[in-house]
Amino acid sequence: MSEPTPPSYRGPIAWMAQNHVASNVLMALLILGGLASLFTRTQFEVFPEVDIDTVLVNVVYPGASPTEIEQGVVLAIEEEVRGLDGVKEVRSTAVEGSAIVAIDLLLGADPDRALNDVKSAVDRITSFPAEAERPIISLVNTRNEVVTVIFYGDADEATLRKLADRARSELASRKGITLVEVAGVRPLEVSVEIPQEKLRAHRLTLEEVASAIRLANIDLPAGEVKTAAGQILLRTQERKDFGREFGEVVIRANPDGSKLRVRDVAKVVDGFREEDYRSEFNGKTASMVRVFRVGSESPTSVSDEVRAYLDEIRDELPPTVQVATWIDWSDMYRDRIDLLKRNAYLGLVLVLVILGLFLEPRLAFWVTLGIPISFAGSLLFLPGADVSINMISVFGFIVTLGMVVDDAIVVGEAVYARRQQGLSLLEAAIAGTREVAVPVTFSILTTCVAFAPMLFVPGLMGKFFRVVPVVVISVLLLSLTESLFILPAHLSHKMPKPVELLLWPFIKVMGLFRAEKVSQGLETFVEKIYRPFLVKILEYRYVTLSADIALLVVTAGLVAGG
Repeated sequence: MSEPTPPSYRGPIAWMAQNHVASNVLMALLILGGLASLFTRTQFEVFPEVDIDTVLVNVVYPGASPTEIEQGVVLAIEEEVRGLDGVKEVRSTAVEGSAIVAIDLLLGADPDRALNDVKSAVDRITSFPAEAERPIISLVNTRNEVVTVIFYGDADEATLRKLADRARSELASRKGITLVEVAGVRPLEVSVEIPQEKLRAHRLTLEEVASAIRLANIDLPAGEVKTAAGQILLRTQERKDFGREFGEVVIRANPDGSKLRVRDVAKVVDGFREEDYRSEFNGKTASMVRVFRVGSESPTSVSDEVRAYLDEIRDELPPTVQVATWIDWSDMYRDRIDLLKRNAYLGLVLVLVILGLFLEPRLAFWVTLGIPISFAGSLLFLPGADVSINMISVFGFIVTLGMVVDDAIVVGEAVYARRQQGLSLLEAAIAGTREVAVPVTFSILTTCVAFAPMLFVPGLMGKFFRVVPVVVISVLLLSLTESLFILPAHLSHKMPKPVELLLWPFIKVMGLFRAEKVSQGLETFVEKIYRPFLVKILEYRYVTLSADIALLVVTAGLVAGG
């Protein structure tokens, strides 16, 4: 019969400390699974892409004043949508020529259902002015703009528009870029200008010319014809896009066989809609091309592709036109990622060196390993929580850098103290971890509880705020798991030869600084200086409290005084 397991070797902590394979499998799962998730499931974006929970109704009413739009359009829409289920607030804006009605939804309302309800309500309105265009109804969605390309210089608006359209087409066809749009220029418009004397000379009216143009500009299906060879689809394809095409439209066929065309009586101009705005960059006329990130694209890859494209076309631009990038969000994204990397490297080095000096190099290595294990492991769970790698989540990682190895340091120091008392490696790992397991667990849980209220912030800002606690809580819980179940297994036996050979230079350097002497010096400082000082402070506690308050007042005064 096998001997019964001693009570000190029972429990999950003792079991993991004795089963090195299980702890190593768990460590490999967190590291490799996190890295695999990072490259296959995780999205990269500047800011989280969230639903705004707002329905927009946009109505164009050409030539109407804000008062006419309010009376004829806005009030009718507000009356119909205000009582719909899920509507929280209705906000309207009436400007010359258009109206925008924003319908904010209640927290938890189904956006798709609300959108359909709003469409049905607006379609029931029959009092819109005849000149008003069909309402455009849509949900507000956030799109991740990465970079804006600016074409500017001493050129006319048409030239800059052509360059922007060309850039949009060529950028959208490049690998790694999906969504591109032109901005900062007025919409294209073909205008037909007819002098009054021309109308009188040919006995025409504006309605006759407009009707001829309308009937000649048709693109619609006309059914199908069945023949012995199969079905033939019929379609009228007479859509016209340019002024020269409109100029060829026949207004009237005369009895002598001649035809009166639009170009005979009117000036047809390919121009822009009359709107009171223009774009300038560095004091010169400009057009813009906005490039967005969608799907699995990352801000850095999109920005790099745009910059490569600009390098290719820069020499092909007209001499009077220049191109530049503006509002490149990937620069800020890169800076935040670089800040995280620098802090992580610095944290790894500081933990490794300081613990190597005051404890021992081998123990310092296993404690330091908790940082990459916790961070990589969190990447395994973030996609499931709908969290991407963005400016806010990276900030969450930076916040956790200062506390992610606190529990591992406490466990490592407790195990080291048990070794100093003469226990074996396995006994010291189990006893030391058990000694501090409860306080370490509650210290992590209290920190998680401190961040948890951010998960319940309502509204739009809550969708951004929730990213920080999700990151912090996941990293801290994995750090706790690593310190209680993986670290004891590493400290319960001698370091494997390959790892020891890898750490040989570090161990030798620590030996030059005589790490044992440093540790003994710390203990001497605690016993000879810190302990007597602490006794005096506790003895004169009111003086200590007064000194603290005075220091706080002085500090507040310095801050208030600039």
